[in-house]
Amino acid sequence: MKTVRRILVAVLGIVVGFAALLVGSVLVDMALGANRLEAVTNTTIPAAGTGPDVRAYVAAPPGEGPFPAVIMIHEFYGLNQSIVGKAQGLAEEGYVVVAPDTFRGSTTSWIPRAIFQVITTPPEQVNQDLDSVFAWLAAQPNVRADRIAIMGFCYGGRTSLLYSLHNPNLAATAIFYGSLVTDTNVLKQLPGPVLGIFGGADQSIPLEEVRAFESALQQAGVPHEITIYEGQPHAFVTDIESIRAGGVQGQAWAQLLSFLDRSLRGESAYQPLAADLPVKAGFDWHYYWMLVYEHAFGSAAHHH
Repeated sequence: MKTVRRILVAVLGIVVGFAALLVGSVLVDMALGANRLEAVTNTTIPAAGTGPDVRAYVAAPPGEGPFPAVIMIHEFYGLNQSIVGKAQGLAEEGYVVVAPDTFRGSTTSWIPRAIFQVITTPPEQVNQDLDSVFAWLAAQPNVRADRIAIMGFCYGGRTSLLYSLHNPNLAATAIFYGSLVTDTNVLKQLPGPVLGIFGGADQSIPLEEVRAFESALQQAGVPHEITIYEGQPHAFVTDIESIRAGGVQGQAWAQLLSFLDRSLRGESAYQPLAADLPVKAGFDWHYYWMLVYEHAFGSAAHHH
């Protein structure tokens, strides 16, 4: 009995010590990275309501416009140079792009802190900040207010979907390997067509979930384009340099450009079906646990 007790105490000590190490590492990363956002933002967007101003990176094509626009949401690491590069690349295609910081000053390359950022950022707060971004973007003289889309990667894919269910004025939604909503009645609220790009080897998003999402969109009457890139891991579209090098990353980017061109440059008559249902946007522990595995040890690890 004493042996068992000692083993349990030892195991508990290891667990507590590991937890303390993780918490300490997050605190150290917060202290070391206090000014990281300065290098990847160039605009402060005024709050539309009671929340704080939103820091963002804004890229625009030359000329007066007006141009279609895209709100680009970062991964769970936060706003970083990879997103800035993709925003610049998309602006070169003729779109005004806003990449906002949805973590209110926090960005990292350390996975424990990335998870901490997501856990401590309520979806309602993110939607409030994105309301400010949308209002500011729609008011810009070089933007077509009726041709604003939202897109995102990983955490940003999920965030883009949830915000599209919140804001009926968006023209389109593009999801790169974000966790999904599969309730048909909820998806009826989507205000425009949906692009979904997923990796066939992504262990954080089961293919069954992707297929259920596609089926629910079909039943909801939402125009959609869902593609699974066979053999590709989570987060396989990495940066603009890799996109321009071609291969599967270039293919996925070309699919995005085609989708945006059809959704934002034409005259769409799409109207959402009124559902007015609440969206359950709780924290998906299983998804983020598998996400940690994917980024740290799984098929996505070699992309970092």
